[in-house]
Amino acid sequence: MAVEKFPVEASHILMFARSVGDENPIYSDEAHAAASEVGKIIAPPTFAQASAQFDPDYFLRPKPGKPWFGSGGEPTGIKRESSGSGSGSGGGGIAAGLHAEQHFEYHRHISPGDVLTAEVKPGKTWEKEGKRSGKLIFNETITEYRDQNGDLVITARGVGVRTERPVDAGQ
Repeated sequence: MAVEKFPVEASHILMFARSVGDENPIYSDEAHAAASEVGKIIAPPTFAQASAQFDPDYFLRPKPGKPWFGSGGEPTGIKRESSGSGSGSGGGGIAAGLHAEQHFEYHRHISPGDVLTAEVKPGKTWEKEGKRSGKLIFNETITEYRDQNGDLVITARGVGVRTERPVDAGQ
């Protein structure tokens, strides 16, 4: 994900907090926030993830007229290509992938008026041997969120894992 401009507005923060069920008044009540240690309205901890909606190429963002993850009568509207043995990269098609970890390092609070950018950088890659699916391939990505002054606000580290081959349900 690369986001060139993510303007943070008080209404964005309010809607995000409501969507995750967090009623802390520091996200919406100016008087309460002013009397807090921080002294102003701030965004909830995982708010920076909403920047994905400002990335026109984000793979989970719905695109009019095209299937997307979550559309259709099945768990996803995206049809996965069949990956029999010997197909795909590395010899045995990639069978499954999932989001394994997410870590955030906060350098300061996000507040209304900030304009963030997000840049994804590669992280580490490592492998472990799985019991039923062959190798487990772990891939880390680092996303740096910077404010309108170029100052680092949040460093997010995500880890994805994919299997070398499908898990055989009969094993």
